[in-house]
Amino acid sequence: MKIGFCICGSFCTHKKALKAMKELSEKYEIVPVLSERAANTDTRFGTHDGLISAVTDICGREPVTTVEGAEPLGPFEPLDLLVICPCTGNTLSKLASGVSDSSVTLAAKAALRADRPVLIALCSNDALGANLKNIGSLLNRKNFYFVPMYMDDKEKKPHSLVADFSELENCIQAAMRGKQITPVFSKR
Repeated sequence: MKIGFCICGSFCTHKKALKAMKELSEKYEIVPVLSERAANTDTRFGTHDGLISAVTDICGREPVTTVEGAEPLGPFEPLDLLVICPCTGNTLSKLASGVSDSSVTLAAKAALRADRPVLIALCSNDALGANLKNIGSLLNRKNFYFVPMYMDDKEKKPHSLVADFSELENCIQAAMRGKQITPVFSKR
């Protein structure tokens, strides 16, 4: 199975995302895609060069980092499934609105036009705020699935949700069967 693995700019979760990518790369062919923000931003969590290097080492190929690079994922390099891990609130809102102006959203468009599943591992500080409507919207649309998520700090960040990365493999298998793992919102 060929899986597209997109990493967005939820920089504090990149370490977990890379661990998940590594585990999946031992079972599947991984086509890495980095959002433009993830591919070009240095943060306290790491450098963009370090992220690109780690992804290249894990996948044995350089990541797609542009809209132009993502376009062939539809017609010329079809994927069986696309994972967006982590998916930011910004990317989630674009997906819910049908906007495909980034490497990640165009990769999602390519998967959807081929009737393939898109699995979202949401990590967003506004998931229970402005983005809650987008979660609901995508849960009701064909071929969108979510990795179960939990509140990571209900006292300091009462609107924040983080995907349970340990469920990623189970969610991939379920999405390939057209099933959403439940509960979508869990306690941890």
